[in-house]
Amino acid sequence: MRPTQCAAPEPPVDEHVGPARVAVVGAGPAGIYAADILSKAGLEVSIDLFERLPAPFGLVRYGVAPDHPRIKQIIVALHKILDRGDIRLLSNVDYGTDLDLDDLRRFYDAVIFSTGAIRDAELPIPGIDLAGSFGAADFVSWYDGHPDVPRTWPLEARTVAVIGAGNVALDVARILAKHPQDLLPTEIPDNVHQGLLASPVTDVHVFARRGPAQVKFSPLELRELGHVRDVDVIVYPEDFDFDEGSMAAIHSSNQTKQVVKTLTDWTLKEPEELTASRRIHLHFLHKPVAVLGEDRVEGLRTERTVLTGDGSVAGTGQLHDWPVEAVYRAVGYFGSPLPGLPFDEVAGVIPNDEGRVTTRAGAPIAGVYTTGWIKRGPVGLIGHTKSDAAETIKHLVSDVGELPRAPERSEAAVRALLMERGVRYVEWSGWMLLDAYERSLGELRGRERMKVVPREDMLAVALDEQPS
Repeated sequence: MRPTQCAAPEPPVDEHVGPARVAVVGAGPAGIYAADILSKAGLEVSIDLFERLPAPFGLVRYGVAPDHPRIKQIIVALHKILDRGDIRLLSNVDYGTDLDLDDLRRFYDAVIFSTGAIRDAELPIPGIDLAGSFGAADFVSWYDGHPDVPRTWPLEARTVAVIGAGNVALDVARILAKHPQDLLPTEIPDNVHQGLLASPVTDVHVFARRGPAQVKFSPLELRELGHVRDVDVIVYPEDFDFDEGSMAAIHSSNQTKQVVKTLTDWTLKEPEELTASRRIHLHFLHKPVAVLGEDRVEGLRTERTVLTGDGSVAGTGQLHDWPVEAVYRAVGYFGSPLPGLPFDEVAGVIPNDEGRVTTRAGAPIAGVYTTGWIKRGPVGLIGHTKSDAAETIKHLVSDVGELPRAPERSEAAVRALLMERGVRYVEWSGWMLLDAYERSLGELRGRERMKVVPREDMLAVALDEQPS
């Protein structure tokens, strides 16, 4: 006899109060995926998605280099989710300013925080705060047209150092070295293009403290450097070393193998092949120990490192000073604390147990959840973001019958509060107006789209007003 198959029991919902009400704070990939998974979880639910910027999509819109349209295609999938109409978007609403946790608890049974990690991680070395020393996250926000950063950037250096061994370091180096006219087919804002045109840069040096087998470059991004017009990639044979840990990584990871092959092939270039007007230098086994200068950056000091056998490194005491006029640290992103929530200042995350937010002592806080980089730290790709959201939503769905119900359950109530407070919130229809306007600007300039940068102009378009 075949065993009887029973459907999983549906989560209990009090019929007298209607659907569960859930707020998601942060409309980047993590927040949108969490809302999407929740909407398909078999729970009768009403979902509002809050975003502090006038436009959704988070770091896919404001953290991916403009000359990487392939990665920006993720927006197409996120757009389809929000275009269904079963998740309400409320943009230009800043948690902690326009609304706080007590407000959200009035209107929602559960709140999911997916605010990401947008700050630069610190690099505690002498001189890091000198004028001419920048965080890569701030520079990325500038060239991606983030509305909250200045419209100009001090591009005055001929020789630049980039500290880091990941794709963000490659993006920063590539954008600095690339000829600005080659960025014109992208969605680069006009103010960014004009700023890059004035840059006198000729050489960008990228420093990694470990060896070629330990860098976090993706093979595709690394190979792309070799195809940038009139930019040579220079590597140094003396920077190449492989210990047992390196060989194990090469043999166990096809990605590492491809990265090492690309780098090794570049060591075979003859000097007469290097004729470009701009250069990107990749340095391995160099640990930055100080930024040099009195009032502003005049150089970078590194210490030669040596592999210790397991892929880690130790200092040798051998120092080298590099005459550079600007330094960009691309050593990772870091989360920001949120009002009313506990925060782990060391890890840069909201304390949580598989997405259930906890006190510092580890006790769960009923009805409060988290997902994405603010949950696990700034690691992993989009695939990790989906599985991460699924874990959080699994717990929320299992908890929903035990959560205290919000006292004000009307979908109109939160909008009424925002209007009362003078918050110019933008709904999905407003984003569609802004999206169409940006595409029309792009068509005027022979490209797919061009971003609107000033926040007030973005709001004016989204609210069907006249931009400045």
